[in-house]
Amino acid sequence: MPDLRTDNPAQDPSGLDVLLVEVAGGSRNAFESLYRATSSKLLSICIRVLSDRTEAEDVLQEVFTTIWHKAHQFDPNRASPIAWLAMIARNKAIDRLRAQPARGVLAPIEFADDLADSGPTPLQTAVSADERTRLEACMSQLDARRQSLIRAAFFDGSTYEELAQRIASPLGSVKSWIRRGLMQLRGCLES
Repeated sequence: MPDLRTDNPAQDPSGLDVLLVEVAGGSRNAFESLYRATSSKLLSICIRVLSDRTEAEDVLQEVFTTIWHKAHQFDPNRASPIAWLAMIARNKAIDRLRAQPARGVLAPIEFADDLADSGPTPLQTAVSADERTRLEACMSQLDARRQSLIRAAFFDGSTYEELAQRIASPLGSVKSWIRRGLMQLRGCLES
């Protein structure tokens, strides 16, 4: 692959200027050589702008169609061949990016009032925090066994049977301890 970098457009060691002149004359072989020599660099420019390889590949096709039709406009006194090709690729990629719907913006701002926020309101968050604090204060008033049984049954999802086996106590006793603890919690929370 030829070196695509050149500092002096009048002396293009890559031969891209010759290829562009031949492409302007309608040479398909020159066009194929130009494609092989520059497509990976131009594709990387498109990917950098679009951040999507599929989109970039589509744009690259448009870039080479444009090159085929506009090769006669290339002026080696104004830009190096690779700079001219890169400019076409960059401009086509930017055009594609602008044509895409804005990411994250799907509706005009006027519709924002109609959209419901599914999250809790500040008031709901404050009330929930207050209720949690009250529940913790009431839980701390229970004896340790009732606290742990209620936490395991209602916060961890353990069944009464699992709890009875875990603490090696009769199932009826576990149910009674939890029921009495819940009654004590209700009385505390209602006061």
